[in-house]
Amino acid sequence: MKVFRRFMHNPLRNFNYLIGCEETKQAIVLDPLDGDAILALAEEQGYSIRLIINTHEHHDHIEGNPVVKAATGAEIWAHENAVNRIPDVDRGLKPGDRIELGSLRLKVLHTPGHTPVHVCLLVEAEDNNGVPVLFSGDTLFNACAGNCRNGGNVDEMYDSFVSQLQPLPDETLLYPGHDYMKNNLAFAETREAGNAMISHWQKQVESFAPDDMPVMTLGQERTYNPFLRLHEPAIKHRLQEEFPALGLADRDVFRALRQLRDQW
Repeated sequence: MKVFRRFMHNPLRNFNYLIGCEETKQAIVLDPLDGDAILALAEEQGYSIRLIINTHEHHDHIEGNPVVKAATGAEIWAHENAVNRIPDVDRGLKPGDRIELGSLRLKVLHTPGHTPVHVCLLVEAEDNNGVPVLFSGDTLFNACAGNCRNGGNVDEMYDSFVSQLQPLPDETLLYPGHDYMKNNLAFAETREAGNAMISHWQKQVESFAPDDMPVMTLGQERTYNPFLRLHEPAIKHRLQEEFPALGLADRDVFRALRQLRDQW
């Protein structure tokens, strides 16, 4: 499997992905914003696009669908309940479905929260030479969780983190739908100021352009992402100072962090 990540230079800071089978030179396009740009990338790299997959229905994740479909004949696949939300969907995906293209094997994870129909795509270790990969759309970002303001639900997001993301191994490579890492690390520092890994990665990425941002593992994310560190006493203590009546169950902490991030 070969992953090509491209920053879209738009205000929402989208990443688009071309996921290629190196044996057959067939490829999947994930969440195309700029159809012409992703077609040019595929041609440049020598791949033939066979599938378009949308993690969810928001415009910045589907806008390039028509251009790519018209040029390649690729089918559009998305969550089965997104069929009426995304134009021209050819196949509705169910949780646990396996997407196969050449040597590519991707598992569909239903991860509601950002929207009810959000999916992530997981490449399990045995299908990628021992290296698991997560395409997380707008569910999990570097140093943050996705927002729940546009048709989403924060409790569903928490449940998605617990049931779908927490079980994944530390070595899982993370490919999110947007580049928000610098801003998210700044927020994380306000939540856990004494965390040396936050300041370490702030220094590491300070001068990086979006296309050069590192691909992190879940293990690394677990050292600085507050939404993956709900049990940390420092995070809970800081929240208690601000919200004395706040419960300290993990769900309460997640909700409070998401509320603060929405306002930050």
